Amino acid sequence: MAGRSIEDTSIAFIGAGNLAVNLAKALYRKGFRIVQVYSRTKESAQELAQAVEAEFTTELPGITKEAQLYIVSLKDAAFVELLPEIVPGKGNALWVHTAGSIPMNIWRGHVERYGVLYPMQTFSKRREVDFGQIPFFVESNSEEDVRFLKDVASALSEKVYEASSEQRKNLHLAAVFACNFTNHMYALAAGLMKEYGLPFEAMLPLIDETARKVHELEPLAAQTGPAVRYDENVINEHLRMLADEPEMQQLYREISENIHRLAGSIKKK
Repeated sequence: MAGRSIEDTSIAFIGAGNLAVNLAKALYRKGFRIVQVYSRTKESAQELAQAVEAEFTTELPGITKEAQLYIVSLKDAAFVELLPEIVPGKGNALWVHTAGSIPMNIWRGHVERYGVLYPMQTFSKRREVDFGQIPFFVESNSEEDVRFLKDVASALSEKVYEASSEQRKNLHLAAVFACNFTNHMYALAAGLMKEYGLPFEAMLPLIDETARKVHELEPLAAQTGPAVRYDENVINEHLRMLADEPEMQQLYREISENIHRLAGSIKKK
């Protein structure tokens, strides 16, 4: 790929899920050349392909052999299953996956040039994100391809890092706590609000301020609420209110105890 603009690199996307849709469109807007999209679902493949002016296929044998960069963005189980079927005849290309939880060495023995291009963000097909602030973590089995992947990521984001598979695995674990578990709490809160005829939108200023605070304070310093001071009157009343929801009641109890223990351990230091 030396001697050419990185935007001239022909890219094939294998997968058309939330991450692939957002990443392909972002690359396309920056002038990258997407040549093909593969998905088992025709609607998904066709919709993304049309958005980035590419061809599409729903058949594994139909995946182009002409791309220089293959970006594989599949569910972990599907990736492991399909890997031996997608790479034959494409040995000169650079292969990357976009997963936080899959090690880079999964490629070993299948292709010569490989790596990881991991944008750490939550993605939805119908919501565009600002890639300029999304951290990218890259890894490759060659220094030349590390530099190339950094160049690709830098075309989209100001925050590009090299990270090992072990580091990325821990990033993904931390992201599950910071994003997925947090969103689950929103879902539980929304259920409580709905039960009592209150609009969830009333929670949004509180959610927004909580997120803003950790831009300026350490999360532990930003923690408030009855669990930090272990206000038993409030906690016991909340547990009573959750008597008909034993799973939520147990969750409330365990999280409250964990918050209090962590707050206490910090004070002792």
